[in-house]
Amino acid sequence: MNVLTCDISGLLIIEPKVFGDARGFFLETWNRRRYREAGLDADFVQDNVSFSRQGTLRGLHFQNPNPQGKLLQVLQGEVFDVAVDIRRSSRSFGKWHGLVLNAENKRQFYVPPGFAHGFAVLSETALFQYKCTEQYSPKDELAIQWNDPDIGIEWPLKGALLSERDAKSPRLRDIPPERLFS
Repeated sequence: MNVLTCDISGLLIIEPKVFGDARGFFLETWNRRRYREAGLDADFVQDNVSFSRQGTLRGLHFQNPNPQGKLLQVLQGEVFDVAVDIRRSSRSFGKWHGLVLNAENKRQFYVPPGFAHGFAVLSETALFQYKCTEQYSPKDELAIQWNDPDIGIEWPLKGALLSERDAKSPRLRDIPPERLFS
């Protein structure tokens, strides 16, 4: 497995070792010992799967208190995945990192607590899987406007299919500082 760091501290791109032949392929999506040795020392407590159609944009979501770290991977299709640093004391506060995750590159993206997360579906459909370090807590969940001009994410889609909640999310500057991470 190959682990790549990003320009924003804490974010990791993981390229699992893939064993393939004419029949298909095999890869490990999680192995506590191996991932710890590679620098990802997380205790995952919940697995989630999302299925979405092209143009769907989910996010930018985070939980505080009870923040979640997420290990993300696309099993079918393709998404543009984004993490936004919302750690107030970070030199990269308000900065974002985006990358394409798809069934072909089999990459994983680790987004630790302290980040907002979202993705846009680029293919006809996408099957998206992620492991979380904390249980989902609806009362602690917040969202940031997906197209907040202060953040300036360069989403590779023209329009976005949004949930009602995501369409009404506030800008980062309008979220009370105590709801962000220190």
